[in-house]
Amino acid sequence: MSRIRAKNEAVIIRAASRVFAEHGYAATKTAAIAELAELPKPNIYYYFGSKEKLYRAVLESITEPLLAASAPFIEYQDPVQALTAYIKSKLMISRDYPDASKVFASEIMHGAPHLPADIIERLSEQTRTLTAKLNDWMAQDLMIAVDAHHLLFAIWSATQTYADFNWQITMALGKKELDEQDFDRAAQLITQLVIGGCAVKSLPVTTD
Repeated sequence: MSRIRAKNEAVIIRAASRVFAEHGYAATKTAAIAELAELPKPNIYYYFGSKEKLYRAVLESITEPLLAASAPFIEYQDPVQALTAYIKSKLMISRDYPDASKVFASEIMHGAPHLPADIIERLSEQTRTLTAKLNDWMAQDLMIAVDAHHLLFAIWSATQTYADFNWQITMALGKKELDEQDFDRAAQLITQLVIGGCAVKSLPVTTD
């Protein structure tokens, strides 16, 4: 039963992400979500209780990967490795959660009226952690002195645009959807710009 529940919840969240992205929170009807999910409308309320709780589930479906994306900053002490992996992780979120990313972006653009306080605090804490690590690398002369916040903003905008402005990108490329090669090229270029533009250095190799 738990597997069935998890499967149905995933289907509903995926459908809700698409409908919320296309119509916004206020205009979205649970009937439209149920139709897209190919499930009875009562199932929406059975699994999530209300449209508001389902909307939060959609936000969590994107904020959890966004929070997890900062793991390379903890895993790697080397800034080249950390930034390379971080940029790749952010692009994979745009690839894997395009609709939920649009919902999150719309929520932010409207002043985050429905974003729960606990999620806001976790995102804020993540930003504090990342900027502290960047500033530490600067202090070690492993990269040039830049504004850590604005460097993060640049990485966020460069990576999340592949989900939030997907239509514009596919139109410019003359294709219906992006493929793995597109995301690989994006990762390579964004990484090159960040590493090269900030003169990021690897940690010196030490010998015992």
